[in-house]
Amino acid sequence: MGFTWGMRLRGASKKKIAPVMSWSESTSEPDITIPPEFQCPISIDLMKDPVIISTGITYDRTSIEKWIDSGNNTCPVTNTVLTTFDQIPNHTIRKMIQGWCVEIGSSLIERIPTPRVPLMPCEVYEICRKLSSATRRGDYEKCEEIIWRIKKLEKESEKNRNCIIENGVALVLCDCFEKFSADEKSTSLLGKILSLLTWMVPIGWEGLTTLASASSFRCIAGFLRSKDDTVRENAAFLLKEILSLEETQVHAFAEENGVAAAFFKLIRDSVSSNATKSSLIAVSQMVLAKPEIASVFLEIGLVNQTVEMIIDGENSVCEKALAVLDAVCETSEGIKEVRKNALVMPLLVKKILKVSEQGTGSSVSAILKLCKAGKASTVEEAVRLGAFQKMFLVLQVGYGEETKEKATELLKMMNTQMKLMSDDVDSSMEFKYLKKPF
Repeated sequence: MGFTWGMRLRGASKKKIAPVMSWSESTSEPDITIPPEFQCPISIDLMKDPVIISTGITYDRTSIEKWIDSGNNTCPVTNTVLTTFDQIPNHTIRKMIQGWCVEIGSSLIERIPTPRVPLMPCEVYEICRKLSSATRRGDYEKCEEIIWRIKKLEKESEKNRNCIIENGVALVLCDCFEKFSADEKSTSLLGKILSLLTWMVPIGWEGLTTLASASSFRCIAGFLRSKDDTVRENAAFLLKEILSLEETQVHAFAEENGVAAAFFKLIRDSVSSNATKSSLIAVSQMVLAKPEIASVFLEIGLVNQTVEMIIDGENSVCEKALAVLDAVCETSEGIKEVRKNALVMPLLVKKILKVSEQGTGSSVSAILKLCKAGKASTVEEAVRLGAFQKMFLVLQVGYGEETKEKATELLKMMNTQMKLMSDDVDSSMEFKYLKKPF
């Protein structure tokens, strides 16, 4: 047996009314009138989580939160400016709604469950205070208990997660990680902290600096070699964030702890798209910050592995792989290794305008470096693959100034080479319509 909702909003009695049920001759279904005091003034629906705001009006929590999040600072009913955005659960109305739902009958309407009260900033501050205190004492069990609670609260709702992120929990967790990072018996606790930090971005400079200490970095590098793929993925993400600090000591720690080989293995194992992207970004950061480390990556086969990522990976992975090739081309040794792979130039040209703005920028940059370091044959190869007309498109599409400057420089180089090739250019080439040099 089905039913339809009939709702009274305006002109209805303010007293609690009994459900009005009637039978429609055409549908043979009963109509149910929701008492107006159970309806949210915004959505006109039955309230599931009634809360009172500063004006004394009750709304469904979801509706009033959307109203406030949209930039409104007044009460929808009274139009009074709100003195506070706090929302107090209206337990009386909620219990009345639950009782009414039961009266209607479970076959017609589902009973409204008791909602969980969202986490408040003051509660988060208290959690931070307790965790800081336990960390200073070195109280492993208490820290683990609090971290378990943070994990539980985060899973309850998106609002809880945002409240945790916005109120300094990440920094306290970083301090806790640093405190226990040298203790081999604390692996379980450290792994849980690692997992929590992966969704608390941005962690912030102070927190990342704490994780960049010798002890913490060594510990995270150890997690990167874990047998648990989820732990490896979490470690890759955090190391990528730490390496963004571009501090000399960080990259020295990376070299000391064999991070290069661990990142390469994570890329090769294809643990997950996120793990691969974090690793590729970290590799680019390491090579650009410390070019001499490129030789370590080249020896273990980074170029060929990166080419595979460009061929088979989704666009977001391909974008990071192109950035790696561009970074590797910063060194003469890297350029030499890149030129050994016959697929590199065709892929670089093909991916222009096909992946993303950043991917195009990396492709153009890498081609320019290869052409500058190579002989005329390298420029000729780029021309024959269609790079000349693609550079024109890059200028027309409106990419960043740096990419445009590199595209212009490449056009000049290829224009000179095209003059020499003019008698040999295949008439079937896409740029045959070009009547005169650039």
